[in-house]
Amino acid sequence: MKQDTAISNKDNTCAKEEVDLKDVLGILEKHNGDKGGLIAILEEIQAEYGYLPEGALRIVSDKTGRPLVDVYSVATFYRSFSLKPRGKHLICACLGTACHVRGAPRVVEELKQQLGIKAGQTTPDKQFTLETVNCLGACALGPVVVIDGHYFSKVRKSRVGQLLDDALNGFGKIEIGKDKRIFPIDVTCPHCNRSLMDETFAIDGYPSIRVTISSGHKEGWLRLSSLYGSYNTSTEFEIPSGAIVSFICPHCCRELHSTSGCSVCEAPMVPMLVDGGGIVQICSRHGCKNHMLDLA
Repeated sequence: MKQDTAISNKDNTCAKEEVDLKDVLGILEKHNGDKGGLIAILEEIQAEYGYLPEGALRIVSDKTGRPLVDVYSVATFYRSFSLKPRGKHLICACLGTACHVRGAPRVVEELKQQLGIKAGQTTPDKQFTLETVNCLGACALGPVVVIDGHYFSKVRKSRVGQLLDDALNGFGKIEIGKDKRIFPIDVTCPHCNRSLMDETFAIDGYPSIRVTISSGHKEGWLRLSSLYGSYNTSTEFEIPSGAIVSFICPHCCRELHSTSGCSVCEAPMVPMLVDGGGIVQICSRHGCKNHMLDLA
């Protein structure tokens, strides 16, 4: 066991069992102890440990000069943060109205039975954590279940076992071109209705989505994968983790913003019209992978 640089956390059994002072100080140094970067700091700590250990939060409070109650307020406000160790695989099942009437409660009960846990709990082997939410923003595709960031639509009880097996085997092993859960969409600006597709710049083998972005005092281009379910992007300049980015149509120069906030981090959502009917929205906070698709 490390001496002096480690703070014991008895409840952490699925990730690291110690908070390494050097690790946390390194994260703080990267953000220069900036109080305004608290969300980004907590995101990196959670990525390191799998949750937000008490010891790490106390270090953040001490080194930034921010009251511990303020640090905990941020840590408990956003759904993406957890004060308890989570399993290796996070399952999020929707119980909103649209999913509920299509059989979501039966799907959730099947998940509970096969995992042997209740919503909000983690399996004894620390493999799975099960959570339920009131909406995932893909109402037309319900019942919806999200596992490790992968969206699964129209889920039935009979499919639950296979989804759990696939999660254990690793979704990352599935090739983008062969995964039916990942599909291409063409989008247009919700203001001028002009196409945002860029045939000259491919990502994942498909034309990319081109927009102009503004972050801090910088402005440049951003290209997104047009495959729904892929997070691959290319940008003209580096975006700080946790920064909220303004998305602008390259044609009419109007900002793309929604009246709704991200269900995970509360940042503004960025809407784009889907060719053929519907709307796709992505979170404007860099690092948050929340996205919603509603097909009309």
